[in-house]
Amino acid sequence: MATEKVGIYRNYYGSIPKNSSGELLPKSQWPKKRPHSWVVRWFGSDDQRYSKSFKTRKEAERHAEQKQSLVRKGKADPPPQTTLRDFAKEHKELMKGNLAPKTLQMHLTTIELLASSLGWSKPLHKISVRDIERFRAQRLNTGITASSANRELKILKRIFNLAIMRSYLAKESNPCVPIPMLKVAPKRPPYVSPEEFKQICQLTPDLLMRAFLVTTYTTGLRLREALNLTWHDIDFETGQVHITRKSAKNWVQAWTPKDHEMRAIPLSDQAVNLLAAWQSAAPEECPYVFMEHGRWKYYRQEVSAGRWEVGRDLVNNVLRRYKTICRRAGVGPYTIHDLRRSCITNLARDLPIHVVQQLSGHSDIKTTQQFYLSVREDDVTKAQKIQTALLGKIPIGDPTDQLLTNSGQKRVFPGMQGCQPKRKALD
Repeated sequence: MATEKVGIYRNYYGSIPKNSSGELLPKSQWPKKRPHSWVVRWFGSDDQRYSKSFKTRKEAERHAEQKQSLVRKGKADPPPQTTLRDFAKEHKELMKGNLAPKTLQMHLTTIELLASSLGWSKPLHKISVRDIERFRAQRLNTGITASSANRELKILKRIFNLAIMRSYLAKESNPCVPIPMLKVAPKRPPYVSPEEFKQICQLTPDLLMRAFLVTTYTTGLRLREALNLTWHDIDFETGQVHITRKSAKNWVQAWTPKDHEMRAIPLSDQAVNLLAAWQSAAPEECPYVFMEHGRWKYYRQEVSAGRWEVGRDLVNNVLRRYKTICRRAGVGPYTIHDLRRSCITNLARDLPIHVVQQLSGHSDIKTTQQFYLSVREDDVTKAQKIQTALLGKIPIGDPTDQLLTNSGQKRVFPGMQGCQPKRKALD
């Protein structure tokens, strides 16, 4: 354990001053005659002495008070030093299984981008606010959007908070905290209207894709929630789909929903009918709802050979197929997530917001309100009718009131009929 007392000392530098006779001044006169700094010193649990210098005694005393509090708690040891390379390796090991595979990949990619700017050998505790600002400026110069730069800053802020938790950085020393987010003008969220969705369904060639799109549009499932659905998750009797955690068993991969929640969502009659029709045509023994025959054969071979990686997409090319259908229907461009957003908007028209939040699987109701409620065209028309009914009939009147028109002073311009030109003054 570190020593119980944190000391403050003068650290003299420069040559010893002399008096008028050329003799060296005694040590008792050094404080007023010899330049010095103030040093805070303490011993760690490893019996090593540590110190930090300050220009003024006030700064040293303030730091000594903070360090004294840490000494009493046995936390006065300095953070262990590590480089970006070592931290990235450790982060990959520690967070595997604690983060979703895609999220962990985003963390590692962002660390790699930072290392390309600062170098892999950069000590973690020496990364300053200026380094992060320079990194963001370099990324913006590559052409990325402000939204992408903000997302990278949020990821770095989370990574440095984890470094603080692992004692690699001192508390409240996250270099990303002082940097403000770039201002981004909000965009109108994309909304797939029921009319547009009907056009999409009409041009969807196969039963599997049609069942997938209708289920997603009417339940608001996230893409990975839909792709990880098994037939046990669908209750045809009650018309509900259950989103729940799955353990690795037989042909089913281990999977956990976002925010680790469990919820039940009602299915529309159209979705129930399509899912029932697809179940009769789906590949035998395949546990996953939206996996077609060719993919099921490939998946079974990879799993049997031990080549299937954790976090790999169970079904591929979903977004590409959907965009092709939208292009043929002449709508969009839309993404799969736009179907979820549109479903939440449709539900919010007739259901209380807290019910919509529960069905959507949002842990914070602000997320539902801020990012997933789009304004529909009929909402604008309805608001227009409300304002019109409130005001009633207002007389417009004659736009050219003769009393006001005739009371003004008439202006005459040269060239007008009846205008007399000015006479030149006689010399």
